[in-house]
Amino acid sequence: MRTILNINNEWIFSKPGCDAERVDLPHSWNSVDGQDGGNDYFRGTCRYTKTIAKADIPEADRCYLEICGANSSAKVTVNGKEMATHDGGYSTWRVDLTEVLEDENTIEIDVDNAANDRVYPQMADFTFYGGLYRDVNLVCVSESHFDLDFYGTPGIKVTPEIKGEDAEIEIEVFLTNKKDGQKIRYTVLDKEGNVVAEKVTDDDDAELEIKNVHRWHGRKDPYLYTAKAELLDGETVLDNVSARFGCRTFEIDPENGFILNGEEYPLRGVSRHQDRWGLGNALKPEHHKEDMDLIYEMGATTIRLAHYQHNQYFYDLCDEYGMVVWVEIPYISKHLPNGRENTVSQMKELIVQNYNHPSIVVWGLSNEITMSGEDEDLLENHRILNDLAHDWDKTRKTVVACVSMCSIDSQYNKIPDVVSYNHYFGWYGGDTSMNGPWFDKFHEKYPNIPIGCSEYGCEALNWHTSNPQQGDYTEEYQAYYHEELIKQLFSRKYMWATHVWNMFDFGADARNEGGENGQNHKGLVTFDRSYKKDSFYAYKAWLSDDPFVHLCGKRYVDRVEDVTKVTVYSNLPEVELFANGVSLGKKASPEHFFYFDVPNVGETDLVVVAGDFKDEGKIRKVDTMNEDYVLKEKGAILNWFDIDAPEGRLSLNDKMSEIMKTFRGKLILAGMFKKVKQGLSGGKGTAGFNVPKDAMMQMMNGFTLLRLTSLMSMANVKFTKEELLEMNRKLNKIKKKK
Repeated sequence: MRTILNINNEWIFSKPGCDAERVDLPHSWNSVDGQDGGNDYFRGTCRYTKTIAKADIPEADRCYLEICGANSSAKVTVNGKEMATHDGGYSTWRVDLTEVLEDENTIEIDVDNAANDRVYPQMADFTFYGGLYRDVNLVCVSESHFDLDFYGTPGIKVTPEIKGEDAEIEIEVFLTNKKDGQKIRYTVLDKEGNVVAEKVTDDDDAELEIKNVHRWHGRKDPYLYTAKAELLDGETVLDNVSARFGCRTFEIDPENGFILNGEEYPLRGVSRHQDRWGLGNALKPEHHKEDMDLIYEMGATTIRLAHYQHNQYFYDLCDEYGMVVWVEIPYISKHLPNGRENTVSQMKELIVQNYNHPSIVVWGLSNEITMSGEDEDLLENHRILNDLAHDWDKTRKTVVACVSMCSIDSQYNKIPDVVSYNHYFGWYGGDTSMNGPWFDKFHEKYPNIPIGCSEYGCEALNWHTSNPQQGDYTEEYQAYYHEELIKQLFSRKYMWATHVWNMFDFGADARNEGGENGQNHKGLVTFDRSYKKDSFYAYKAWLSDDPFVHLCGKRYVDRVEDVTKVTVYSNLPEVELFANGVSLGKKASPEHFFYFDVPNVGETDLVVVAGDFKDEGKIRKVDTMNEDYVLKEKGAILNWFDIDAPEGRLSLNDKMSEIMKTFRGKLILAGMFKKVKQGLSGGKGTAGFNVPKDAMMQMMNGFTLLRLTSLMSMANVKFTKEELLEMNRKLNKIKKKK
């Protein structure tokens, strides 16, 4: 029988220039420096070493080392002999150790996350944490066993097909060293563990039938069966594998969106990165479970698991909780001419290892890969991946996530079955009102291509204001942004799926914005999962059936205005707000967003009531703005409040679109862009990106000039304090156009 021995504990970790230390897995060496900003986290090769006695290994004919995640390339050496290498930091792979095992065994795993030109990802807005950050096991099996070598296979492949009220279940198994006379017993169990179908045969595939099949129906009813396969030699079970599966049908309709088991089932949800504050990507099961519980509480029906293969345990949770899932490989941001082989191997691993999960409906080919333009090599790479996905899995669709500036007429987005776009109108330029109409335009021109929104969002930290503005990083602007996007995206039935970017703040060590460097703060929940931002509850109000009421702005107590706006979110039809025990009236809202004007005198205790539910907070009148609420960029050359901005005159705090309205403003910007062009790599494109000029200007018009210069620093275009102040002095001389 198969025995799996976890060997996570007591490894010796060696990093160049540092003393060796004892660590337990999962482990990442970038759990601190990959989250603190500066884009200077260690990227190189580190070694994990473990000694294990043969007597401590379960007795078996063959012994495999199973590595569930080593980012991003790795080499295994046992007792001084190099055994295997692997490229790709997010999938499971195995090494047969049988022939080299001795009485005492030293296992060395060299893990490398250094930059190269052939293994994805190499350019992206997240930290490429190095480490052995998932489980490492020994898998001990008989000489005849279910395959352990083929792209990390689980050894069993289950394909259900619903026919009327019943389902035919095709079970394929993959065997190594099967001997004459050995048989396979196939069994299907229901959720309660009862046998519903069984067959014993010589064949490595079998068809079984489930009568009156119980369908997997998303959150409403995530019913799971289990398929088991046992390799028999007479009455002896030599090896066994199993997989849970679900029986369901789905369609992605360009007019009616996602259809599950013949019913319209809107996919409205989030994207998720796998890292955490202080841990990097070295998560334990309880961390994955907490993530799922938060996503489920919000009411999401779908998750985009970006931008790589996630932990098998999280896919299991998606099956159990009824999430409809988009999975993808890390073919992202920059096409590597030498990386084709790696995209193919990572796609094969993704499909082979995840085929049995009913939650998965689309295989993602790439994300924002046309940032630097598209050429024939890139397009051919995608055609190969698209054909591979359809050849290896005839039951699911393919999808790409297009960068906002990618033309809707691009050949790239004609390759997959389904298309989604990453749009940030209202954050990276433009304004919130542009989102819905953009999708209408796509849908009108290409009515037969299912279209969705794979990313949208804006950043928020613990900054606050009663006058939220695009780019201010306040919790209030993020809440406003998502209110607007919810109303626009959720009302468009044809959109096959929408995914907020992101459910959680995540590590992006190159980032230097928002006052807390090294992170992307677009999450609806903080990096440490301790605080649900107000925007989290905006989604809960629309998506969750569990009744609740939420008073926004609990962290925004001190306010200067005499009458202040207070926002409430609830999925109940009516709410009532009390200020120091006095009712300010009841309000109803079909949009689930309720707004009250509240007199701000002294200290006011606020209580909001909806049905049997209530929430509370307080506000306090102050004469001057509490400086703790005001954004202070860490390491910024200038903050917005350091800038002279005379009324009626231009300044660095004005948007590009305002400055461009004036002739003299255009001249100042022309001088600035001359410096920008010189600072960018070779003077070509924008930070290495080949962005269409009109699309770039459309986005940039929504930035304040100060914010734009700050973002340019990430592309190594630096402005001194003196240069910025001189530019501001010139702008102050120019009257604003009305």
